[in-house]
Amino acid sequence: MEYRNLGRSGLQVSVVGLGCNNFGGRVDAAGTKAVVDQCIEEGITFFDTADVYGSGLSEEYLGPALKPHRHDIVIATKASAPMGEGPYWRGTSRKYLIEAVDACLRRLDTDYIDLFQIHTPDANTPVEETLRALDDLVRAGKIRYIGNSNFFGWQIVEAEWTARTEHLTRFVSAQNEYNLLHRDIEAEIGPACEAYGLGLLPFFPLASGFLTGKYRPNQSAPEGTRLSGGPGARTLNEGNFDKLMKLEKFAEDRGHTMIELAFSWLASRPFVASVIAGATKPEQVTANAKSANWKLTAEEYAEIDEIMEHVPAAQGGRTPAPRRQ
Repeated sequence: MEYRNLGRSGLQVSVVGLGCNNFGGRVDAAGTKAVVDQCIEEGITFFDTADVYGSGLSEEYLGPALKPHRHDIVIATKASAPMGEGPYWRGTSRKYLIEAVDACLRRLDTDYIDLFQIHTPDANTPVEETLRALDDLVRAGKIRYIGNSNFFGWQIVEAEWTARTEHLTRFVSAQNEYNLLHRDIEAEIGPACEAYGLGLLPFFPLASGFLTGKYRPNQSAPEGTRLSGGPGARTLNEGNFDKLMKLEKFAEDRGHTMIELAFSWLASRPFVASVIAGATKPEQVTANAKSANWKLTAEEYAEIDEIMEHVPAAQGGRTPAPRRQ
């Protein structure tokens, strides 16, 4: 397993991380422990959860599973999404964040959180108030590093400017959707991460399962899957299936799977620190752990862009160069 610094911080994370949103929902406490134990076996040390996952159960199940390995792993969690009714159960105000962090610590049964992230921006709270509260929590030893999630590029810049001018703790990470199908972040978020030293933690690396190949053209989506209904079903169109078929052949011709292509493509992005992938069974962990080892060349990147009919985002007309090997 490869380990990378999270942005310009000294915190190192495994290049493949575990997304823990299945715990407390599709996976019970025993299943959580089995998945966590396999992660440790494979060298995966980065565990990303949130207070809303399983309505708190994800953190509760992770606590005892991670406790024997506490000093050998990195726990990342998030808050700001609604945890109850009314204005005092969500957001990024000082009042809420201090209470939310204490609740996360109790559920995780730990003295500190390695990476605490703002799950979603809060338009009702000034960014300075949020950062001052987080800075106090860092100084109190309850959290070690801070990050953002689902921020726009301008919000990352605003937070960076505020932290610098007010001498507050700065974000070291950003978490946004990023995969072969969804590359909008390359316009502003990716460049902001590079400019200000934030490590990107892409979620939905497999485009909600589409890039695994389990969805096939002219066939109904498997029942209960993310793309079987709702807005996600829009992904299942002729154009995307045509690209998927070409990507599968591209990977197969080089002796790799589609999952290996999806993970390795992300891992080679210059601003990506860890690729967050969910797992419900230990065998999925084993597959994920080995999926980011393919070192793509610049020529292969260019061929992938051609397959995806990708037009570089408006950032000076350039596509991010592969990470230097």
